[in-house]
Amino acid sequence: MKNIRDPLSDYGPGKVRNAAGGVVFEKDLWQRVEDFLILGTTGGTYYVDAGKLTDINVGVIYKALNADGPRVVEMLTEISTARPPRAPKNGPALFVLAAAYARGDEATRRAAKSALPKVARTTDHLATFFGYYKNLGGKRTARGTAPVMGRSLRTAFGSWFLQGEADDVAFRVCKAGQRKTPSGESFALRDVLRMAHPAGDTDQRKVLFGWIAGNVGDDVARRALPSVDRFLTAKAVTTVDEAVRLDVPWEFLPDAMLTEPKVWDHLVDTLGLTALLRNLARMTRIGTLVPLGDATRRTAARLTAFHQLRKARIHPLDVWLAMRVYGSGQGRNGASWTPVPAIMDALEEAYEKSFGFVKPTGKKLLVAVDSSGSMTYQQCVVGGSPVGTPYEVGSAMAVMLARIEKGGVHAIEVDTQVHASKVTARTNLREIAKWRPSGGGTDLSLPFRHLLGERMRVDGVVVFTDNETWAGRGTPADTLARYRKTVNPDTRVVVAAMTAAGYSIADHLDPNALNVAGLDASLPLIVNGFIR
Repeated sequence: MKNIRDPLSDYGPGKVRNAAGGVVFEKDLWQRVEDFLILGTTGGTYYVDAGKLTDINVGVIYKALNADGPRVVEMLTEISTARPPRAPKNGPALFVLAAAYARGDEATRRAAKSALPKVARTTDHLATFFGYYKNLGGKRTARGTAPVMGRSLRTAFGSWFLQGEADDVAFRVCKAGQRKTPSGESFALRDVLRMAHPAGDTDQRKVLFGWIAGNVGDDVARRALPSVDRFLTAKAVTTVDEAVRLDVPWEFLPDAMLTEPKVWDHLVDTLGLTALLRNLARMTRIGTLVPLGDATRRTAARLTAFHQLRKARIHPLDVWLAMRVYGSGQGRNGASWTPVPAIMDALEEAYEKSFGFVKPTGKKLLVAVDSSGSMTYQQCVVGGSPVGTPYEVGSAMAVMLARIEKGGVHAIEVDTQVHASKVTARTNLREIAKWRPSGGGTDLSLPFRHLLGERMRVDGVVVFTDNETWAGRGTPADTLARYRKTVNPDTRVVVAAMTAAGYSIADHLDPNALNVAGLDASLPLIVNGFIR
């Protein structure tokens, strides 16, 4: 019988087989931690189911905490607080922070105590952290799991109420005093305050703590804290006319008022632009935004105001995601709406205008979109709404890069062959939903082989993929090395993966290669900065 040689023996250390059977680079422990912090687990890949991928990543977190817990806390804090954001959601960082408290040594818990108020910035964040900690570090009882509240954790919870001015804390408390943990349990700031027992460092803060605990009356709290006064005034509203006369954050209003079309008609002019983008579906569902309506006209005017887009730092990808969510007509819990054409048109105009304050790299880029079958296996979901397959999202990102770089991009698609791409700087984003990928196998050495064959000199290569490469004779990194040796030694590579698998087609020891997990609004900025 003829001996069959394992191709891995030809490739050297640091290379493993991915879930599709192809050869890729295994990321080191800290890169895998970073991937989890940025992306978490969002449904697995075409080859690995979500449950298995979650188990793999949680094991990585525990291994990293044992190796260097304070370093893990430092990483999660940096990713959670980065501006612009590096992670689309804060949940993975809160999970790792809870794991640090539950499984870390004394030094790790000290670092976690300092990080908690920075990472858990809202009541939602605090509830998420508490739920994760309860499950990871709680004590089993006849009624379920009870949290173990040591002195360190009580102090950490107390520091959340001491972060910022007293009225700023009052605003956060009034905005959301009660939330749900990830497992659906009720979580109230009043209960946390009673467990933590923080000492008020000012008269205002003492009044605030007393009011939260129920020991200080509303009249006293109103006089000491403007946010409490505005909140209580708003909560006493019983009619729509009263609600529209108030100048308060929309979150302060009673839930009953937030189902009224006239209230949202009033809020159209005062909401922040990010909040306006997020509430377009709600306003359409309840009838505030209707064809030819005045609120529709004013909303469209705000969405297309260049100075407001620039002030709010709205990126083209933010607008594209809002357009896909709104255009889907469906959200969480069966919610549905009929998109208003004028709002869709306004979002397209906002997308165009938002390029006006994005700086190009001034470099020549090859952008390759993986068009294999695995890129169409699942839908990317934002806020319960499907925004497209990984192939669609990758194609949209390619269009945005082409527009930002003003002609400095050459785009291709790859499966087991190189295919011409429809991507141009002027591609209408509505067209992408109609595109169909080739759907073949996956050979991600092809972008670099294409450059070699054409002798094309580029400064950077951006690949949108799931890293499940298996076809072809050589690894992408080997082909890249040949390209650098014969054409351009300084070419930089960004591999943008949509799944937090523990490997990448790029060599993690290559200083000119960047592995990115997740396609969120910060990715174009990351690509821009790295290539530049």
